[in-house]
Amino acid sequence: MLSIKNIKKLRDQFISPSLSISYKDPLHIVRGKGQYLYDRNGTKYLDAINNISHVGHCHPKVIETLYEQSKTLNTNTRYLHENIVLYAQELINRLPAHLQVCYFTNSGSESNDLALRIARDYTNSNHTIVIEGAYHGHTSATIEVSPYKYDGPGGKGKATYIHPVPMPDAYRGSWRGSNADILEYYVGHVDSILDSLNREGKQVSAFISESILGCGGQILFPERFLSLANDKVRDVGGLCIADEVQIGFGRVGSHFWGFESENTVPDIITMGKSMGNGHPLSAVVTTQEIAQKFNNGMEYFNSFGGNPVSCAVGRTVLEIIEKEKLQENAYLIGKYLIKELNDLKIRHNLIGDIRGRGLFLGIELIRDHENMVPAASEAEEIVNDMKDRGILLSTDGPNHNVIKIKPPMIFTKKNADQLLDTLDQLLIKKKYNSLT
Repeated sequence: MLSIKNIKKLRDQFISPSLSISYKDPLHIVRGKGQYLYDRNGTKYLDAINNISHVGHCHPKVIETLYEQSKTLNTNTRYLHENIVLYAQELINRLPAHLQVCYFTNSGSESNDLALRIARDYTNSNHTIVIEGAYHGHTSATIEVSPYKYDGPGGKGKATYIHPVPMPDAYRGSWRGSNADILEYYVGHVDSILDSLNREGKQVSAFISESILGCGGQILFPERFLSLANDKVRDVGGLCIADEVQIGFGRVGSHFWGFESENTVPDIITMGKSMGNGHPLSAVVTTQEIAQKFNNGMEYFNSFGGNPVSCAVGRTVLEIIEKEKLQENAYLIGKYLIKELNDLKIRHNLIGDIRGRGLFLGIELIRDHENMVPAASEAEEIVNDMKDRGILLSTDGPNHNVIKIKPPMIFTKKNADQLLDTLDQLLIKKKYNSLT
């Protein structure tokens, strides 16, 4: 085994410097099992941040399925195979009835890129509405619809056909107050964009949004915002894209898909990350009408999307979610975490807001509540200190002051208590503007 020093040296030499690494003292992780990761010294870490290993690191049934199909056959989709059609059927059975056609890809970025292609082809327009702070992928097209990237370091700003609306953040957004006032303000921005495009004789292509804004800081939208915004876009001929890459497959607890918790139905849904439990697998699902319009002679082909191994893994992940009742677990543990985190909020003045659904939660840290000054340096320090205490977390949000919690779906009450107790003791010890 290489030393950490040599790994770092080789990484500096051969790996792109634009690829960041977590923690001030990076971890050399060599093994994973369930909700735990282990470093080279055998130190055990509770993984509270990895929403890719949806059903747990190295789930034995996923490994078995991958192995058995790999040793039998893996090829592209130009041949008939049971796995791709059965997996598509099983996905579609968990979606609203009008979403009937699957395209398989290899990553969430790829799915969102394809969804934009489909929407732009259908509407003959590239004018796209996005939400400030949103992130939808790393391809050129998805960076264009990701204010988190194009407004961030190294970004080039928005393209003329990209139309951002303010982040609908009821806690520290540009407009706060009653839900009715918030709705009028934020939905009003969607109206303004649509009116402006109409006056210019331009067609809106799509509105793309997560149901909970991930990189924006685990932002829960005001009630009915997403459904109203989708309706307005659809009323003028645009399409609504639900980015379920981070929050799909039961993570919100109350529903299998995030958009269901917002009482809205998309025209296109994208998914990825968790659906392969670490295996590269993602998908786009849309209606028959939209799919037929996209079938314009330019073939959609993906060398690896929908291959037998990937689809076998995907089917197994769906089976595990159902048999192990992981959606129900996300609901119960998430509800418990929110309650207990709000109790911590009362005792520690550094905590400004607790939000999220299921096992997709955010803790926003605020240094000055009156002026809403974000506690970014404190958040970074806490994440590193929690790592030293055996718990892996990370930060997000425009100000990097939101600690996010999105663990494998097998996270238990015991795991939650470990996280809560450790965070509480750390906040007491550090005395970060604490009221205790």
